Amino acid sequence: MEQLNKVELRGILGVIRVQNVGEKRLATMSVATNYCYKGGDGCPVIETTWHIVTVWEGNGCPDLSIFQKGDQVHIIGRLRCRKYIDVSGMEKTQMDIVASMLEKIDGN
Repeated sequence: MEQLNKVELRGILGVIRVQNVGEKRLATMSVATNYCYKGGDGCPVIETTWHIVTVWEGNGCPDLSIFQKGDQVHIIGRLRCRKYIDVSGMEKTQMDIVASMLEKIDGN
């Protein structure tokens, strides 16, 4: 059976941190997506989900300096599960997205 690990998001860019790793640049960013539905009382409910996204500058990603908090972005990538120990010594599991394509969406 063929396996597939693919994620596609369109959302609003939150915090973005860019760092140099050797000759390349790596960005870690948060992206918010909204899901809207009607609640039990018929009123609209907006559910916001924050995603952690990691992307390497280069193939599929333009210059990272063009991205700013509040930009609308389109991301294609894969899910990755990471385990780490937090400051209190507890083991945590985090799902994040490793982007293979990142583009800014025109706000018009």
